[in-house]
Amino acid sequence: MDRRTTPFSGRVAHVSLRDLVAAPLTEGEPARVVLPLADLRAAPDGARDRQLLLGDAVTVIDRDRDHAFVISEKDGYCGWVKEAALGNGPEPTHWVMAPATHLYEAPSVQAQELASLSLGSRVAVQGAWGAWASTDFGYVPVAHLHPVGQWAPDPVLVAESLLGTPYLWGGNSRFGIDCSGLVQVALHAAGRTCPGDSDMQMAMGRGLGAEEQLRRGDLVFWKGHVALVVNQDLLIHANGHTMSVSYEGIRDAVARIAANGGGLVQARQRV
Repeated sequence: MDRRTTPFSGRVAHVSLRDLVAAPLTEGEPARVVLPLADLRAAPDGARDRQLLLGDAVTVIDRDRDHAFVISEKDGYCGWVKEAALGNGPEPTHWVMAPATHLYEAPSVQAQELASLSLGSRVAVQGAWGAWASTDFGYVPVAHLHPVGQWAPDPVLVAESLLGTPYLWGGNSRFGIDCSGLVQVALHAAGRTCPGDSDMQMAMGRGLGAEEQLRRGDLVFWKGHVALVVNQDLLIHANGHTMSVSYEGIRDAVARIAANGGGLVQARQRV
């Protein structure tokens, strides 16, 4: 069983694992992320696997050392997150469609900002004051929000809105993102399901034959790396070469990665 998608903390397991593990079982407790960004870790205070955003729903399975072991609702990823990042609140009604935005203490451009939110964060809008939406956490510009269910039409455009975002291993936000994080954020913004890591993403969609040409939105995979196709000659990816989200010619990327020991393309998927 892959620990990343197995809801078993090592002590307590989700009821879905009945007869599969010898451990106490629980249905878990629902919670939501109440901080702008929270690391999802392999162990309490361990290495970051992925990140969760404000409003993300989770199921809490276990608790240890001020951390909670959770299942992320959006992709089934399991891991440990600091309990201070979790709470309860209303079902989100809107998501942040801008690359990033701020929460403000009042509905005014001159008001003090309270926090920064990344694309994909979710909030429950309580009301609107002109160009401002009121939430439990502060005010957000209405222009930066879409209702949940009103998704971006093109995941590649979403990825392109994050050009220049610094590379961060396990990152899922405008403030730092990795290759699989970029793909996941882009596809989720388009209302599509997508797992968290590139090896999982390689199983999505349909594999392309050698004679089939790439088209916009296809995914190209190397070992441990994934990129989105912009057109037949260009891709966009979060990469350690530029330490950012950047464009790169497909032929250039294939040659560079092979020359640097990253191997050849492993798969090309249409999602």
